[in-house]
Amino acid sequence: DPGKKTEVVLLACGSFNPITNMHLRLFELAKDHLHETGKYKVIKGIISPVGDAYKKKGLISADHRVAMAKLATKNSDWVEVDDWESSQSEWLETLKVLRYHHQKLLSPEPTNSLQNAIPLTKPGRKRKQEPNRHDPVKKKNQSPDIKSVPQVKLLCGSDMLESFGIPNLWKLEDITEIVENHGLVCITRAGSSVQKFIYESDILWRHKNNIHLVEEWITNDISSTKIRRALRRGQSIRYLVPDVVQTYIEKHDLYSPESEDRNAGVVLAPLQKHVSD
Repeated sequence: DPGKKTEVVLLACGSFNPITNMHLRLFELAKDHLHETGKYKVIKGIISPVGDAYKKKGLISADHRVAMAKLATKNSDWVEVDDWESSQSEWLETLKVLRYHHQKLLSPEPTNSLQNAIPLTKPGRKRKQEPNRHDPVKKKNQSPDIKSVPQVKLLCGSDMLESFGIPNLWKLEDITEIVENHGLVCITRAGSSVQKFIYESDILWRHKNNIHLVEEWITNDISSTKIRRALRRGQSIRYLVPDVVQTYIEKHDLYSPESEDRNAGVVLAPLQKHVSD
């Protein structure tokens, strides 16, 4: 019964410095896996590049990283780029980004709702009653068939999942809320030890049904770090990133020994923040 499927939005957070074919593959792998379970329908993928305030070494400006991601997804009919996170002046915990996108799904675009509200403001119409009259109905509908509310799941590689174990990088309560209320879709290499990592964590083990492990049988070892290294050395990156991304990088001369030294010696934003908390 197709009506029984839970709608899912896949959210990928990260540097995307630059976006590569591997990043784009993660979405395809995750979607195939979730569809193969028969329980889910993936309705959208969102790429959310981190803001400059993250202060990672070698992180070039968010404007460029967002522009490349938009070029890379221009011909995708379901993956899009969202620049809300990257345009914040402060670094944001991943959980806050998940919450924002969940909230955005629950309450559609403010522009649309404003336009929709215009016809309702006819004089003499009792507007105040309306929200109250509709609210209880909505709540009733939501509990039996919660599947009508899309879930926002965090899409990640095994390195991100294993970074949960790095002291002070993540807050324990954030990890809990991510796996409890949203869920993870984690792309793992065949033979990787992610299962062991989940087993060794009480929180992850308790919510292991909310962690979807997707084995990547056609391995793709492209990383942004390796791409930047090749560029610094004047080596070709063709077929590792979309052509439009390669063209953009060349046009703006983006990666160099100088750009790689950005934020050198600066403590990563989450480590600054969570240690001081």
